[in-house]
Amino acid sequence: MPATPTGATSGEPAGRAAAGPVPCRVVVCRDCCCGSPKVKGVDHAAQVARLREAGPVTVSDCLDVCERANVVVVRPSARGRAAGGRPVWLGLVNDAAATEDIVAWVRDGGPGIAPLPDILDLYTFAPPGPAARA
Repeated sequence: MPATPTGATSGEPAGRAAAGPVPCRVVVCRDCCCGSPKVKGVDHAAQVARLREAGPVTVSDCLDVCERANVVVVRPSARGRAAGGRPVWLGLVNDAAATEDIVAWVRDGGPGIAPLPDILDLYTFAPPGPAARA
């Protein structure tokens, strides 16, 4: 698969069959604060790799919520969006357990398909500006 300028791949992640629809997509901020040594004790590459096992991941430039580093946005699939799902912004995703909870939710279908696990509710926040209406 060709890499995009930010290192994300288009299409299916490695190890996932192309036969079925992708339940949802994940955007991971990796710029000035997120994914940097400023966030201590996190294996940022392992976090992205683990999320890619659940579905497609786009690595983004700064999402302008640096105070919540590391930021992960889970975007609904077309089916999830049709069911009312909207992007869910998660901040301070700085431990492996939180990453595992996101992976499980993505595999279950994500926004609009599977309810947000209670534990992930602790990480959610409303993004600033126009992104809040996305």
